[in-house]
Amino acid sequence: MRNGLLLFLGVFGALALSWAGLLMTANRQLGHLGQVKDPIDESINPALLSGVANEGLLVYQDLGCVACHTQQVRGEGYGADLARKWGQRGGYARDYIRDHTVFFGSRRIGPDLRNEGNASLHAGVDADFLYRLLYAPQSVAPGTNMPAYPFLFDVHPVKGRQRSDYAVRLTGRAAPPEGYEVVPTPRARQLVTYLLSLKDTYDYPIEKSRNAPAEEPKEGGH
Repeated sequence: MRNGLLLFLGVFGALALSWAGLLMTANRQLGHLGQVKDPIDESINPALLSGVANEGLLVYQDLGCVACHTQQVRGEGYGADLARKWGQRGGYARDYIRDHTVFFGSRRIGPDLRNEGNASLHAGVDADFLYRLLYAPQSVAPGTNMPAYPFLFDVHPVKGRQRSDYAVRLTGRAAPPEGYEVVPTPRARQLVTYLLSLKDTYDYPIEKSRNAPAEEPKEGGH
């Protein structure tokens, strides 16, 4: 009986020490990462989310967007993410320090969204495009399996009121009936603001140097 207790305590202690070591190592490596101030333009990276974008993050979480979209761009040699223009570089741990909840995701039914707001990668992806995508996905991406989110919009008659500056430009089958307009609700505007804030464009000097490919030795060198 005594040997059984000692064996149990030994196994428990080994597991506890291993778990503690794992947590302490991760905290040492990642827990003290902070923002970086660029020495040239003095920008702070990663920039904090605005209040509206933070509210949009909660909408993103509430709608379960993470079930179909990831937010992790793999670097060269680890997949075709860069070739798909999901990012200009692979992701760094420092990219995520502003996020209270990190939406890495696990399935790529849809494209990765980590750089959805990067105009240099996604020309034409602006607020109006994203509103149309959310309200009537087939109108901008024929054949997509993305569901529509009409409850994020208000369809109301224009007569007797001023047209909304946020009215979504829709044509064809997606257009509202004559005399009506489709206007994004505050939740839709928050979500789109969040999506357009997603862009990891700054290449941190420390991470960049660590991830640079090793130089091949010159002929005759050692």
